[in-house]
Amino acid sequence: MEKAVLVTVDMKERSEWPLEARAAELKELARSSGASVAAEVLCHKEKPSPDLFIGKGKFEELQQLVSRENANLVIFNNDLTPTQLRNIEKGLDDTRTIDRTQLILDIFARNARSVEGKVQIELAQLEYLLPRLTGKGIHLSRLGGGIGTRGPGEKILEYDRRRIRDQIAKLKSKLLDIEKRRAALRKRRSDAFLTTVAIVGYTNAGKTTLLNQLTDSKKLVADRLFSTLDPVARSYVLPNNQKILFLDTVGFLHNLPHHLVEAFKSTLEEVSTADILLHVLDASSEKIHDQDEAVYKVLKELGAENKIILNVLNKTDLVVNPDRISRLKKDFKNAAAVSSLTGAGMPGLIDEISALLSGLVTDIKVDIPNNRMDLVNMVYENGRVNHREDKPDSVYLEATIPVRLKNSLDK
Repeated sequence: MEKAVLVTVDMKERSEWPLEARAAELKELARSSGASVAAEVLCHKEKPSPDLFIGKGKFEELQQLVSRENANLVIFNNDLTPTQLRNIEKGLDDTRTIDRTQLILDIFARNARSVEGKVQIELAQLEYLLPRLTGKGIHLSRLGGGIGTRGPGEKILEYDRRRIRDQIAKLKSKLLDIEKRRAALRKRRSDAFLTTVAIVGYTNAGKTTLLNQLTDSKKLVADRLFSTLDPVARSYVLPNNQKILFLDTVGFLHNLPHHLVEAFKSTLEEVSTADILLHVLDASSEKIHDQDEAVYKVLKELGAENKIILNVLNKTDLVVNPDRISRLKKDFKNAAAVSSLTGAGMPGLIDEISALLSGLVTDIKVDIPNNRMDLVNMVYENGRVNHREDKPDSVYLEATIPVRLKNSLDK
């Protein structure tokens, strides 16, 4: 396990979160990457120093901590320029140093399982490392592995600029094919009139546990950041017989690097095309409001901030004061309180989902010709049939179906 010293710098014109909150999150990120946190440096600064990012006094403090703790890794909670990175490592006797983006990329790389996830991560890693080349090789080539160098892009440590650019072009081509396949999959869902409910939220808010509780699935649940990277779909039938599809998504994060959002655009588009969003919030977290703002910032970037959203106050089993839930329900309108771990509140959540989706369904009375039994089957598969009458030349149905299906029946 690597022993790390963490550095968090608060620059008032750039930071939306309090210094202590950002430092606490960096600790979680570091531990999720497998590092042991030995010490941390916190400071306020008007603007970053062009050579060391932090001032000389704080840098001397950092040097002393690294030496005293015998640390072999330094993690900055900010993005560093190639020049700053080189100067910091040189001043720390070549102690390996990574920045926030590199740390997040490392965690993403560890959790990528599908071909799509691995392609997306390798592309993001390469685009991050390209400007950090020195001479004919990558500045990090001497590291020999470790946090910040793992994952699908690990082999890039031997590449030169030309080979990296060639690999980026190949990965972008692969990603284009993936995006086409995803678009085709979404079209098939739409053609089948399948209602989709995307589960979004801050990383480690309990989205996957919620999905498992709702659908009785056995997907990996881990108490660490970004344990879900590849999107997962689970089908479900509501009490009114409406078939829906739950989509689990990658967790959002405060200041999620923009090029990561770009690399995962095909995955995140599942959010912008979903019928409704379940926004899972950790009700036990003191940072719940800050995390809510961070999620909405990403939703806005995806053009999904105006979607129908149901807030899910999760982890109520960890909330000691019951008054807290009442207060949070006032802060977060249209909210259901649940414990994904114990199952408490799940029936109420299903009722809330059904109520929201009721606006997306309609009641019909229709005569369907006998030569269009495909439409009859479609009504049964995608809605609830309340009454059926078989006639000599047609089938008469009274049913509750998705509005999109009604539009097709009217054609």
